[in-house]
Amino acid sequence: MGVFVFLPLVLPLTAWPVARLAAQRLHPRTATRLLTGVAAVMAVCSTLCLGLLMVVGTAQLPGNPLPDGWSDPEVRAAVPEDEIAGKAAIPALLAVVVVGARTLWRHFALRRRAHAALAGLPPTQVAVLPDAQPYAYALPGGARGRVVVSTALLDGLSGAERRAVFAHERAHLAARHHRHLLTVRLAARANPFLRPLSSAVAYTAERWADEDAATRVGDRKVVARAIGKVALAGGALREPAFAALAAPGPVPRRVMALLAPPPAAPVRRAVFTTVGLSVWTAGAGAALSALASANSAFTLALTLHAATPL
Repeated sequence: MGVFVFLPLVLPLTAWPVARLAAQRLHPRTATRLLTGVAAVMAVCSTLCLGLLMVVGTAQLPGNPLPDGWSDPEVRAAVPEDEIAGKAAIPALLAVVVVGARTLWRHFALRRRAHAALAGLPPTQVAVLPDAQPYAYALPGGARGRVVVSTALLDGLSGAERRAVFAHERAHLAARHHRHLLTVRLAARANPFLRPLSSAVAYTAERWADEDAATRVGDRKVVARAIGKVALAGGALREPAFAALAAPGPVPRRVMALLAPPPAAPVRRAVFTTVGLSVWTAGAGAALSALASANSAFTLALTLHAATPL
């Protein structure tokens, strides 16, 4: 395998230009799905690579329960600098598991607390809370998904702007954007090189909801004005109880995009265009990462199998 065993760990560096091109040039729906898929594939491959390296490193430790053949020279020769790489992968993989588990726990704990706070309200899709702090957010929960908005925010919006806010939050629920956001958040925990994808998906998911709201309301300027008012109102907030659910993303870019013509519908693009380059680069990067990890796993698995005493 040689140095190619480390390829899945560094291939996520391609996420930086991919994230920028996709967020700027692709339709928000396409960009969100594409970047989420790329992040998931690269994170899985990166974690698999760490796991394979950890097997080699753990097999060399005295007193380990693994077969003795897994520490043979033939196995160690499959990984360059096996003593350093194998042992360094052990704490790295443990850190990935711990940080990923903590991210999942915080995500679902926040959702449970948010639903518990609404337990005494009627089971309607929109929950209006009498609160002096202005906020609005989509609270996922399967069939219990709800739009939560405060009276303070509604009092500062016109009727059309209220419809825009409700349409925006309903779009988040309908498209299950929380799944995309959780996936890229976990991917960034698995490999820090994927953080640009996490930030990009946070933006493209908001843009996706903006475009759906503009289509439903029928006036892009109304949606842009509503987003601006919500952002200005939220800027004076004390620390909100569920700030992670109400994060508005980069508002100036969203407003500028809404004041521009709507993005073209997703179509297949030629590779010799900026849009096509972003799509094909992302796809090629994900495919290369997957193939490299699969090759590493298959080769090392064959090596370990050959070294395992019957």
